[in-house]
Amino acid sequence: MTEDDKSVFRSILDHISGMDYIKPEDLPNIDLYMDQVTTFMEDQLASTKRHEDDKILTKTMINNYAKNNLLPSPEKKRYSKDHLLMLIFIYYFKNILSITDIQKLLGPITEKYFKGEPGKDMTYVYNEVFGMENRKIDQLIKNVLKDYRFSSATFQDADEEDQEFLKRFSFICLMSFDVYIKKMIIEKMIDDISPAEDKSSKKTKEK
Repeated sequence: MTEDDKSVFRSILDHISGMDYIKPEDLPNIDLYMDQVTTFMEDQLASTKRHEDDKILTKTMINNYAKNNLLPSPEKKRYSKDHLLMLIFIYYFKNILSITDIQKLLGPITEKYFKGEPGKDMTYVYNEVFGMENRKIDQLIKNVLKDYRFSSATFQDADEEDQEFLKRFSFICLMSFDVYIKKMIIEKMIDDISPAEDKSSKKTKEK
């Protein structure tokens, strides 16, 4: 790949390395109204946006999540810390999973841990999961670099004017295949959630 491509790629890796997750201690200690929720999420997750004018969460999105039983309804129009943690999970899931899959996955979590007792609440779940994901970034970068080097060795016999584009296309295909396989695994695991685990989402629908 060209030096420009390498520079862009290094910039992307630097961006990934610098990404951090929202720590529970960064969450407000008071319940928030809708406008405060969208502002908080926008500020905290700004680094994940592709374009500057992209929206992290909107009022319509949040209302739809509640309507589709992904998010418990607010109390007196105010959202708690547990609500914010659920919204963070939804924000990441919605990029790869359907509403139905997210509902099936988060239903048991909501049933047992939303407003749970201290030590076994949403903060407990969030800390375990995102602490693990944050530690995985180094491994992720190594794997991406490996794929980058592998794809850079492709199309050696292509026409010179096409090589750089084809190498980039090869890299994108390799990364896309990785995402595709992992998405299939995720969907299969969600499909295999037992009725006992899934009953909470059914209860939520009945409310």
